[in-house]
Amino acid sequence: MKFSVDKHEKYVAIRLDEVRLTADNAPRLKSEFILLNAEGYCNIVLDLSVVSDCDDSQDLSCLLVGDRLCKKANGLFIVTGISDCISKLLEMSSIDQSLHIVGNLDEAEDLIFMEEIEKELLGSFDQKN
Repeated sequence: MKFSVDKHEKYVAIRLDEVRLTADNAPRLKSEFILLNAEGYCNIVLDLSVVSDCDDSQDLSCLLVGDRLCKKANGLFIVTGISDCISKLLEMSSIDQSLHIVGNLDEAEDLIFMEEIEKELLGSFDQKN
């Protein structure tokens, strides 16, 4: 499976460099989410802009693993760059209800930074009370 990982201070971006999300590469993607979470990354952005097709909605369930890991670590799992085909599968399986889906990496980064600012503000508010 081909993918790239771009680590930043507040998040990590993964771009899947495959045209299809399949039963062969979905488990590897799931493993990468687990490894990155174990390294301390609580905010993960998955860029699916290269992916145009998916074998089965079950292959998309690996996204739920990433989402669960990030939520448990008080972070965000964001999916960006989804094709129409992937979008339809996400809707049919109701996976889209659980995920943060944005148009591009810049929007994902903005969402992460807004969440981080909110956490800091709420943390400082809690400390005063």
